[in-house]
Amino acid sequence: MEYTPPPLFNRGPTPLVRLVLCSLLSIGLLVADARFQYLDNIREAVAIVVYPLQRLAGTPAAIFDRIGDFFVTQARLRNDNNRLAEQNLQNAAKLRLFEALSAENAHLRELLAARERIPATTTAAEVLYGGRDPFTRRVIVDKGQQSDIKPGQPVIDEIGVVGQVTRVYPWLSEVTLITDKEQVVPVQNLRNGLRAVLAGTGNDGELELKFIPLNADFQNGDQLVTSGIDGVYPPGLPVAAVSNVERNAAYLFARIACKPLAGVASHTQVLIVNWENKAPERPTPPEKSGAPKKRRGA
Repeated sequence: MEYTPPPLFNRGPTPLVRLVLCSLLSIGLLVADARFQYLDNIREAVAIVVYPLQRLAGTPAAIFDRIGDFFVTQARLRNDNNRLAEQNLQNAAKLRLFEALSAENAHLRELLAARERIPATTTAAEVLYGGRDPFTRRVIVDKGQQSDIKPGQPVIDEIGVVGQVTRVYPWLSEVTLITDKEQVVPVQNLRNGLRAVLAGTGNDGELELKFIPLNADFQNGDQLVTSGIDGVYPPGLPVAAVSNVERNAAYLFARIACKPLAGVASHTQVLIVNWENKAPERPTPPEKSGAPKKRRGA
């Protein structure tokens, strides 16, 4: 009597047969889809149904990616901000240096143009530092006896008179500015030709005309130039402009304040003028004899 397994354990076709059948079915579907495109509608429907599930399955990873990008972006922005701030400071320093060099270059060009206008030889000098005494207006320049600098030579810039060389060292020179209390400059009013003496007040940007009568014709805005009568300054160099005129009958002289035209305290390059006074020397007064003259017939 044969024994047959119960239907519960009936396995069906063998695995090899199943593989062959599935392969043939797949090949048939591929060929049919490639030739007749029967599965496009089915594929679109399945994609529509599966899309929400795909989005839902990818949501946690997207959230973690967003969080990671947020922190990474914040750190990158902080680093970029620090780097740009440091670069901005460096660029600002370079810009200030460029502006300073541009201003110095323009000033040097103006000095060269002023040198051509002056009928005398000049020596370019650079201001190194100011004087030690805070109550004087003096500076030290980098030219001295080695450059043929002598005491008394006028110092100018591209506009007008800055001061006068008062002391010379081998490689340096001391220049007393026209704003110093002990400095005086003989000047002349361009408008009417009146001569006067311009003195420093000890304050930067302020000068004063000394011993001017009350009726002297000086007005605000008058331009004052060197008269040249002292033999130190060449004639015609701009010195100052009248800024305020006060006339009080209680005083013998008018108080006339002036403002220097040159950059007395603003530039670091100046010109030292080698001016030679061609005027003859002052005549010496005749000596007085001690004994009285005898009268005739005595």
